[in-house]
Amino acid sequence: MFATLSDRLTSTFKNLRTKGRLSEADIDATVREIRRALLDADVAVPVVRTFTGAVRERSLSAEVSGALNPAQQVVKIVNEELVAILGGANRPLHLAKTPPSVIMLAGLQGAGKTTLAGKLALHLREQGHTPLLVAADLQRPNAVTQLQIVGERAGVPVFAPHPGNQGSDDALVAGADPVAVAREGLATARARQHDVLIVDTAGRLGVDAELMTQASDIRDAISPDEILFVIDAMIGQDAVTTAQAFADGVGFTGVVLTKLDGDARGGAALSVASVTGRPILFASTGEKLTDFEVFHPDRMASRILDMGDILTLIEHAEKSFDAEQAEAMAGKLAAGEDFTLEDFLQQMQAMKNMGSMKKMLGMLPGMGQMREALDNFDEREVDRIEAIIRSMTPAERRAPKIINGSRRSRIASGSGTKASDVNQLLDRFDGAQKMMKQMARGGGMGLPGMGNLPGMGNLPGMGGKKSRGRVAPPPRKVKGKSGNPAKRAEEERRAGDRTAGTTPSAPKGSAFGLGQPSPGPESIDPATLQLPAGLGKMFRR
Repeated sequence: MFATLSDRLTSTFKNLRTKGRLSEADIDATVREIRRALLDADVAVPVVRTFTGAVRERSLSAEVSGALNPAQQVVKIVNEELVAILGGANRPLHLAKTPPSVIMLAGLQGAGKTTLAGKLALHLREQGHTPLLVAADLQRPNAVTQLQIVGERAGVPVFAPHPGNQGSDDALVAGADPVAVAREGLATARARQHDVLIVDTAGRLGVDAELMTQASDIRDAISPDEILFVIDAMIGQDAVTTAQAFADGVGFTGVVLTKLDGDARGGAALSVASVTGRPILFASTGEKLTDFEVFHPDRMASRILDMGDILTLIEHAEKSFDAEQAEAMAGKLAAGEDFTLEDFLQQMQAMKNMGSMKKMLGMLPGMGQMREALDNFDEREVDRIEAIIRSMTPAERRAPKIINGSRRSRIASGSGTKASDVNQLLDRFDGAQKMMKQMARGGGMGLPGMGNLPGMGNLPGMGGKKSRGRVAPPPRKVKGKSGNPAKRAEEERRAGDRTAGTTPSAPKGSAFGLGQPSPGPESIDPATLQLPAGLGKMFRR
């Protein structure tokens, strides 16, 4: 979502790095570019004015003028101010001391409240809680059915005593009482000893009095510990107006941003926390129930400035990778055993469990400079590689060097690919195998094949040409005779001296032959010089 804003800011800071000292004109030009980038990203004008004013004031102070690297100091200031307008620090959910904790979801229709209810329930269940979902949206057609399906996928029970609206028009059916459903849901949660209650409420296409009245009545009936305002991050400037209307009419304690995986400009995310004064607690980053994460302002600011989000990447890895398998792999490398295609397949499956490869790669620092390669990355390439490896025999996976032409054809037929695809995989695996050996020897993490872009050549779908990612062996230094006749004669003479044991030794007291003064030109008799054969021709006139 923040790709355009990130590119604009990165380009602005790149111009600063060429200057050893920043003048007031340089800072004004930088602030001007930042202002344009934020406005183009649809950030609210009051937020832009406050942000750029703070950046300019701090950049003109001694904080920057006395820094060893003024450009980096300006980037640091922009990062800190971005964190500030995003809410400052992460705030966890406030849960009640006496269960159940009641969480009420509010927002406009289409913001993704129902799906978010399932994501939040799954997130809490993974933390050891026992949530219960309540279907209090009886107005939107099939909203109750949707929540039941989402709850089943999340493994969380749903309290839905009323089927809700089953028609096509957006109207409340006769006899449906959302307030009574919410109240009964709270009583059920207490009776069944659920420690968290999540209430899904109805929305509208726009803010109106009926919506506010119904939300206020539900709030008064269940006394929620948290009221989360769910907002579509793609609606731009309207996000601020809508958030302010809900804050005044119903009140909310936190914000949840949805559809952060979209291609909109993302102004809502940078505006709503600053305007309403309520923190952003969670962010929805995709359609899957697992595409849900706790919102960290500092990490989001780091992503916007193309500094990566390594902490979130590590958290995803810890959830997906098996600790026992990782320990076994480390022991295998330490023992000097080869990295096999079976290990390669196991690691690839663990990476798939982390989610979208494109999202994971986007969390690495500096990946904004490879945005085109990321956009062209084909997620299906991972499935094709898995099919190729599974078409091999166990012996071929353990020793890929036995794969000859006929075996390649059989593997390609079994996996529905071409022999060239099998060759490309084996080339990439060869590079990965050499990298693992290098790591086992303590050679560091630099992956071969891509120069300054570590490892990108060995990732499936990122190689571009089929030859990319192949690791060329280092040139061997062959000791041979020189092609220069004079130099070759001198080498032969020295070789003969070493064979005869007459190699002149360095003077005592110096390892470099510098222990005694060298004889001056006047002490050398030209007649005693032994020139190599043929060297005299070079000095004839």
